[in-house]
Amino acid sequence: MDVTRILESLNDAQRQAVTAPAVPMLVIAGAGSGKTRVLVHRAAWLIDVEGLSPQSLLAVTFTNKAAAEMRGRIESLLGMPVNHLWIGTFHGLAHRLLRRHWREAGLPQNFQIIDSDDQLRLIKRLLKNLEIDDGRWVPREIQYFINAQKDEGLRPQHLDDEGDPSRRQMIALYKSYEEVCERGGLVDFAELLLRAHELWRDNAELLHHYRRRFRHLLVDEFQDTNAIQYAWLRLLAGNDGVPFVVGDDDQSIYRWRGARVEHIHQFQKDFPKTSIVKLEQNYRSTATILNAANAVIANNNSRMGKNLWTDGAEGESIKVYAAYNERDESDFVIGRLRDWIDQGNLRADAAVLYRSNAQSRVLEEGLINARIPYRVYGGLRFFERAEIKDALAYLRLISHRDDDSSFERIVNRPTRGIGARTVEIMRAYARANSCPMWRAAGAIASDALNGRAANAVLAFLNLIEKMARDVAGLDLQEQVDHVIYASGLVDFFKKEKGEKGETRVENLLELVSAAKSFEPDPAEEMSKLDEFLSHAALEAGEGQADAWEDCVQLMTMHSAKGLEFPLVFLTGMEDGLFPHQRSIADPSGLEEERRLCYVGITRAKQTLYVTYAEQRRLHGMDNFSQPSRFISEIPAAHIEEIRPRVQVSRPMRAPARSATSALPAAEMGVRLGQRVRHGKFGDGVILNCEGQGAHARVEVNFETAGTKWLVLSYANLDLM
Repeated sequence: MDVTRILESLNDAQRQAVTAPAVPMLVIAGAGSGKTRVLVHRAAWLIDVEGLSPQSLLAVTFTNKAAAEMRGRIESLLGMPVNHLWIGTFHGLAHRLLRRHWREAGLPQNFQIIDSDDQLRLIKRLLKNLEIDDGRWVPREIQYFINAQKDEGLRPQHLDDEGDPSRRQMIALYKSYEEVCERGGLVDFAELLLRAHELWRDNAELLHHYRRRFRHLLVDEFQDTNAIQYAWLRLLAGNDGVPFVVGDDDQSIYRWRGARVEHIHQFQKDFPKTSIVKLEQNYRSTATILNAANAVIANNNSRMGKNLWTDGAEGESIKVYAAYNERDESDFVIGRLRDWIDQGNLRADAAVLYRSNAQSRVLEEGLINARIPYRVYGGLRFFERAEIKDALAYLRLISHRDDDSSFERIVNRPTRGIGARTVEIMRAYARANSCPMWRAAGAIASDALNGRAANAVLAFLNLIEKMARDVAGLDLQEQVDHVIYASGLVDFFKKEKGEKGETRVENLLELVSAAKSFEPDPAEEMSKLDEFLSHAALEAGEGQADAWEDCVQLMTMHSAKGLEFPLVFLTGMEDGLFPHQRSIADPSGLEEERRLCYVGITRAKQTLYVTYAEQRRLHGMDNFSQPSRFISEIPAAHIEEIRPRVQVSRPMRAPARSATSALPAAEMGVRLGQRVRHGKFGDGVILNCEGQGAHARVEVNFETAGTKWLVLSYANLDLM
């Protein structure tokens, strides 16, 4: 037993948690406070000091990588293997349990696990066998519904249709899906957790055995547990178990996945003798960054409350940059990245974060032009995303009917009843007659196909022809806009529930923005559409940096959780974008957005830039937005404005006019009190003017939209 070895590297709060007596423990671990260290040392303490066998501990993490890391660190600390320690993800542990007790769980011994793609294919086959229209009953929507019910611990018989025919059909499909899985011995990811919970719930003797064995439960990222995960843990712990859970209510950002931050509060009710320890000392960021994060998150009401601190350096101020538009924002970020790289820093030590995937497009273009290697962490480059490739395939086929790869990609996307067999008949005809798929489709539709398949193929050919006629003569961005809607892609992805479907629609709309800002080469003789398609293909073909290459990291703020970087940019900090428009009017949604901002801020170790644009072309629209309310929640003492404006001390506050800074209105081509009209905000009156040249701005009081500052060169105001 070497108590010193286990405790010597811990601070007081960490030591208090690690050496706690055998009572339920809730460890509120702030960002960068060493939560993994506490879990590892707690396990080592229980084994080496309390004398517990490794096989009497159960440790739950949220990724296989984290589980492997935890096991390795425990073994290193103890100087011995811990092969019998049950450590893994919820799904991994549930799988191990079901393999051992397949008979009690009502499963065949050789049951097969299906992943998300397999599950979706199974649902598609089910709809086909039931002769149900998959245009109306979208497979992904059904998949979302089934998994959501399982995550809540609900079987079809537990659900009430509430008098809603659509819900009644969904429940019926859920029941049919279960029957198919039962016959085939198939288990999806959500079923692993639900079946494991039911195994213990319905087998008292088995539950008693595991409660005696696993009295000590260690749980990481507790704030991310969903309903069935928490129910599983609660059932195993019973009244005598000793759960030791570590989490941070301020970093709960996965509500859309079913995570419930409320479990942190529920834990204290379910285990009345809970002891709480807060880890507030941060080992990652400067004091300035932590003070900013504390100030922002303090605006959330439903939180446990803690205050991050460090005994490290005060650090530099947080730099705030007010860009004129998204191009100016991108140029600023890339300029600062160049400075960082020129100073001898690694590119991989810099991260650019954004709220929406669609924001990456302009940043990617800038990085490519600047020849700075980059990698989109946890995602694809803009022009490589499936929905963008779908839209580009429609545009290519409109322009070139003999493009077989585009034809095959979209012939049944969105689904229109053209199956794999029909496509194979087309391929065979095309090969035999040395002709493109387009011509083959027309030939077999009137010759080799049955009525239903023939009608579906002809409808697709007519759709392409009609779109080609409709977009003839339109500007490029209007062509793209028309195609993403007329093809049915926007409606198709809108039906895909959750954040993923919404992101796909936003990306399609961002393709319109890309078309609008595309500048053709005057030397090129091809059409603007063909040149744009070539541009997209070349950008996709550039290939992002290899995983091992030193490259700038681009990612959403959700993807950034758990990571840290010396240099961080938080971009697109505008109300409506971040916080997202759909969350502004929803108190719980706004609190989750603020937690996401807190996560973003605390990714930075040394230097943090915050940027926003006065005008942003995003999702195909020009938006004039206010700076994010989260910026105004950062204390002024911690902020340095990069581009000084003599008329405004802080750009995120209400503009304060300075008599020395405002130019006479006449020099700007407008006059105070003049009535104007804006395409989005309607009619208004000019109250104030400032700046000059391309940076000239006016303050307008709009009748319906309120008071806004607009850049004259972008606002397109009609003088009345």
